[in-house]
Amino acid sequence: MFRNSPEPRFEYRAFCLESRLANGLSLIGGVVSNPSGKYEFVGGFPSAETVAEVYDEIDLNRAVSAYRFFFPSVSFYIVYKGNLQSGAVANSTFVVVTDALHMRCFTPNSDTPYAGLVFDVSDGPMVLELPPGPLMGTVNDLNQLWVLDCGLPGPDRGQGGRHLMLPPDYDGPVPDGYNVGRGTTNRLVNLLRALPAHGDLAGAIDLVKTVKVYPLGGEPVDLRWVDLDFSVEYSPASLELGMGYWETLNELIQNEPAYLDYRFAYADLAELGMVKGQPFEPDERMTKILVQAAEIGHAQLCVESFADRRNERVVWPGTQWEWAVLRPENGTFDAGSYNDLYAREKWFYQAQVESPAMFARAPGAGSLYWAAAKDANGDYFDGSNTYKLSVPLPVPDKLFWSLTLYDAETRAEMAAEQPSAALRSLVELTPQRIGDGDHVDLFVGPEQPEDAEGRWLQSNPGKGWFVYFRIYGPEEAAFDGSWRLGDFQRLS
Repeated sequence: MFRNSPEPRFEYRAFCLESRLANGLSLIGGVVSNPSGKYEFVGGFPSAETVAEVYDEIDLNRAVSAYRFFFPSVSFYIVYKGNLQSGAVANSTFVVVTDALHMRCFTPNSDTPYAGLVFDVSDGPMVLELPPGPLMGTVNDLNQLWVLDCGLPGPDRGQGGRHLMLPPDYDGPVPDGYNVGRGTTNRLVNLLRALPAHGDLAGAIDLVKTVKVYPLGGEPVDLRWVDLDFSVEYSPASLELGMGYWETLNELIQNEPAYLDYRFAYADLAELGMVKGQPFEPDERMTKILVQAAEIGHAQLCVESFADRRNERVVWPGTQWEWAVLRPENGTFDAGSYNDLYAREKWFYQAQVESPAMFARAPGAGSLYWAAAKDANGDYFDGSNTYKLSVPLPVPDKLFWSLTLYDAETRAEMAAEQPSAALRSLVELTPQRIGDGDHVDLFVGPEQPEDAEGRWLQSNPGKGWFVYFRIYGPEEAAFDGSWRLGDFQRLS
């Protein structure tokens, strides 16, 4: 139509100008600008100042988006490196954790002992073979994507089984009789928890040490076991606000295969100067932008995690308890027609590892996690104050339950003079210790209240904190509302 008639073309140009004016733009001396005067266009072209300003904004927006998206990858790559620094050797050496109080990672727990084994399947598939017994485990790749579950929450249901991990590009035969998983990276992390029957911690560790590891079709390797080095970082907390974040991400990008589903996100990194197979050498301008993006991205993740605005976060209406993870369907944040990045970001800011068994909201699931960061008045927890939580008894668990205290800044267990940051039904809160009443009162504060021996967790004045209430082997009452926690009450 426009090609054969000049009048409609004129009318179209007039319409465009009217539209610009209606949307807050003004035409002054041939310059189109917005009311703030931030952008300037002369004859339809951007001024030199506008070009510089806009490119800074484009790069900053890309960097903030990339920071948020790749946070799980950076976080779990540090877990992998932490295992190596503690003495782990891929495919052959487990790192054993009996108490996570001083472990520098996101929301660990000391409920039971557990062991971590890092796998490298660059040279071919590897097998993890579990004995029958109360073991719980999962494997994630370095993008912190779920690979497989094993033990009680896995297909073997604690009856023992062989679990096969394939390289990303593996196209060889896969024999029957294996629980099979394929990661998006060659390096993987297996976390294996042992449930101590009747409080037998030594027996639980002995059971873990009967697992076998071997190449597909090969002989079991001679496994070694080393204790965790608590001086080692297992989270990005110390580098998440600066260039260390981007340098760590680049190291991962350079040393793992590109993942097809992340191509759109790699495009953002490429515009920022980070491309697989090329040196990452940001200039002064880009370095400034990347540091600013880390600060902004971190603030956004923190707000989503500790000031969640979604209605579905609430466990019981009228309380401050929230689901630590918003999507229970599959353990991968898949919402059907889209990937729920908000839920993904909330979880990975304060936690590490994803698994269907961890996220499922159904009786018999591996575990559930409820989080609280505010008291009954809606105020964030302050380490200078003392709080009480009344827990109705019995708790609807088939295995055990616990309350763990975390530092809001580091998201690690709260380290204080007290030698524990958890109250556990297997240790401090056994039926023999708390009796058969209809509830048990638990306390958090800087000093132990009177008559609270074995039921108190110590906070640090001046430190914000939050808690996870975990139930392992949750029963129906944990989901149908017939059993519920009240809020923390501030006592002082």
